[in-house]
Amino acid sequence: MALIECRFYSEVLGLSTSMTVILPQTTTSQIGMSNVTRGELHPTLYLLHGLSDDDSIWLRRSSIERYVAEMGIAVVMPQVHHSFYTDMAAGGQYWTFISEELPALARSFFPLSHKREDNFVAGLSMGGYGAFKLGLRKPESFAAVASLSGSLDIAQHFKNMDDPAAKRGYQMIFGEKDVAGTPDDLLWLLKELDQSQGPKPALYQCCGTEDFLYKNNLSFLEACRKTSLSLTYDEGPGEHEWGYWDAKIRDILAWLPLK
Repeated sequence: MALIECRFYSEVLGLSTSMTVILPQTTTSQIGMSNVTRGELHPTLYLLHGLSDDDSIWLRRSSIERYVAEMGIAVVMPQVHHSFYTDMAAGGQYWTFISEELPALARSFFPLSHKREDNFVAGLSMGGYGAFKLGLRKPESFAAVASLSGSLDIAQHFKNMDDPAAKRGYQMIFGEKDVAGTPDDLLWLLKELDQSQGPKPALYQCCGTEDFLYKNNLSFLEACRKTSLSLTYDEGPGEHEWGYWDAKIRDILAWLPLK
C-alpha cells in the first residue's frame, strides 16, 4: 500500500486543507502483508472522521491500512473540522466541498474510479451522519454507505441539547432554523429517496447499545424500516470508542459490494 498525506488548496473553502489517502499496490515480497490491485482505476472508500478528529484519525486509531491491503481498494480520508459535512451558516461550505470538489480533486490527483459501483462512503459519529447524507443526497454517486455510531437524527439531537456552548456550535453549523424537513435531516432524506425513481445505495448501520447515540440510531432505524431502502443493521455491546469502531470497520469492509 502507498500512504499519501496530501495538502492542497480548496477553491470552495477558500483555504488550504488536507486529505490522507491509501492507494493499492501489488507486492510480492513484503513480509506480513498481502497487497493487491484491481486495475488501473481503483475502487474507492471515502472514510469520514468524527467531531473531535481529523483526516489522520482512522490511521492512528485503527488498522484500516492493513485491512484494505488485500482488498485492492483506495481509501480517501478528508479533513472537515467541526462542519458536520454541511454548508455552514457561519463557516465553510463543507457540503459542497465533500460532495463535489473533493471527489473531483481526488480523481485528478490519483487513479480513482468514477463509476458508481466502485464508490463507497463510511464514517463514524459525525462522519456517520456525513456518510449517510452523501449516500441519501447523492445516490447516483455511491453504491453503498455505512454509519458507525452515527449522529443520525440531527433534528432531535439539536432539540435535546442542554449545553449552551454546544448549542451555539450547532447554530454556527445549521443556523437558527429547525433542521427537520430540510436536506440536512437524514430522516427526511430517507422519505425523499424512497419516493424517487433513481438509484438507491445499500445502507449499513451499526451502533453499540451503551453508546450515548444509541437512541438516536434507533430513530433512524425506525424511519428507514418504513421505506423500501436496503438496510443492514447491527447492534451489540459497545460504547462510543475506537475498540468498537476498529472491529466494526472490518465488518463493513466485508459487506461492501465490490465487483
